[in-house]
Amino acid sequence: VQLVESGGGLVQPGGSLTLSCAVTGFTGFTFSSLDLRWYRQPPGKEREFVAFISNLGDIKQYKDSVKGRFTISRDSAKNTVSLQMNSLKAEDTAIYFCSTRISGIDRWGQGTQVTVSS
Repeated sequence: VQLVESGGGLVQPGGSLTLSCAVTGFTGFTFSSLDLRWYRQPPGKEREFVAFISNLGDIKQYKDSVKGRFTISRDSAKNTVSLQMNSLKAEDTAIYFCSTRISGIDRWGQGTQVTVSS
């Protein structure tokens, strides 16, 4: 399976961005069988969890600092998972990755850079 993120960029504090992750290359399973996550890695820091969505989309979880500002969603018709980010802050600056686990192995995209700066 391959995961490809897009939608990153430079945005001013208080602005919005929507990240998207396309999931392809299924073999022996379907998109609707996959739980999906967004992580981020701020400059000079460890990678951290941001958001989770269950395979059916009925369970969503968020890092405390993004609750109420970020929304994770999935589109089974397009095999994508998105992260709507509002009220962005400088501390949201990071490389954002989507991830899923298949047969006990975590799969990652290459990441997309989000920079929040005036």
